[in-house]
Amino acid sequence: QVQLVESGGGLVQAGGSLRLSCVDSGRASAAGGVGWFRQAPGKEREFVAAIGWNSGSTKTADSVKGRFTISRDSAKNTVYLQMNSLKPEDTAVYYCAAGPWISIVTVGSANYWGQGTQVTVSS
Repeated sequence: QVQLVESGGGLVQAGGSLRLSCVDSGRASAAGGVGWFRQAPGKEREFVAAIGWNSGSTKTADSVKGRFTISRDSAKNTVYLQMNSLKPEDTAVYYCAAGPWISIVTVGSANYWGQGTQVTVSS
């Protein structure tokens, strides 16, 4: 019924940039917020960034603060993650998720998840 579709992943060199997109075709973001998470091999899934759909307020993890920026285009039902100054340790599968803002930000849970897009940063 609801689909979240990520795109924009790929292979880049350290110091490069990528922009990820998440299209919420089912308007799952009506629940309040959209977040980005990532998971690397052998690692637990970790929070990256989140945005409140109506307020536009944002939160980013310390590990990406100053390098990654989350934004949204309401008309397109799309959330973006602009990733600059990429490092090899940013390599992971990135997932977008939609749900209540408080759940995404505090406990990392959401109602809907995308399939993920691979980001690989080479040295």
